[in-house]
Amino acid sequence: MTTLDKTTDVASDRGRTGTDRTVRRDLGVVNALSHGFLLLWSALTVLPLLWMFLSSFKSNAEILADPWGLPGELRLDNWVRAWTTAHIGQYFLNSAIVVTGSVALTMLMGATAAYVFARYEFRGRQLAYYLFVGGLMFPVFLALVPLFFVVRNAGLFGTWTGLVLVYAAYSLPFTVFFLTAFFRTLPTSVAEAALVDGCGHFRLFFRVMLPMARPGMISVAIFNFLSHWNQFLLPQVLLQGDDSKWMLAQGLAALSVSQGYAGDYAQLFAGLTIAVVPVLLVYVAFQRQVQSGLTAGQLK
Repeated sequence: MTTLDKTTDVASDRGRTGTDRTVRRDLGVVNALSHGFLLLWSALTVLPLLWMFLSSFKSNAEILADPWGLPGELRLDNWVRAWTTAHIGQYFLNSAIVVTGSVALTMLMGATAAYVFARYEFRGRQLAYYLFVGGLMFPVFLALVPLFFVVRNAGLFGTWTGLVLVYAAYSLPFTVFFLTAFFRTLPTSVAEAALVDGCGHFRLFFRVMLPMARPGMISVAIFNFLSHWNQFLLPQVLLQGDDSKWMLAQGLAALSVSQGYAGDYAQLFAGLTIAVVPVLLVYVAFQRQVQSGLTAGQLK
């Protein structure tokens, strides 16, 4: 190797080293910015929830005098008054019944439709699938007026049954869209082996394919639960008149309006905390399944 070649190699090595340092520096800046953004987003999300939770144990005087301070003592009577006097307990039970029924119905119909779209070939399959997916582009408030008349003419106005059916109908597009992609990722060899062993299509779905799709099912169920639990517009339109059947979102809205004049902010914060706690518990309990379901649904 000549002296010129050695000089060229040294220069190229220095060039690569300089390039590597520049890349590492740029990656460090990007990582710092991304972590800073995540920390800021976490603070914007967690701090209001923490403030609401702490305020639910304060007295009204403490909330007005020192809104950012810690409570002097844990006043559980705020929760009791919100649960009984403000009827949050009744609205909580109403929401639990309706959401349980709507999520179960949505998952049953959505899973069966998604399995058929993902595993079977038939005429009009793509058209039917795109009609389901097209429901994702249809805002709920555009259908409120015709939906009101359809539910009333069916004799389901002001009933939980009508609300469960409407919840399920509006959750089906996303459920079918997500689970169709998830069922396509499941191994075909397992289904073929089950059919060879004499397993029928009905048993194949409920005994083999549905347990394998558990991560995706849990992920979609969590999203549907959050959507149904926080729903305000549909029950406000379809449950008019009888406040004993109100959902939790309606009860909290009425409590917020009434306490704005009464000044019992401690009771209001306690009611809000009661509504938020189940959502947090559900997500914490199933966060691993949600993450695995979202990841598995992207692999093919």
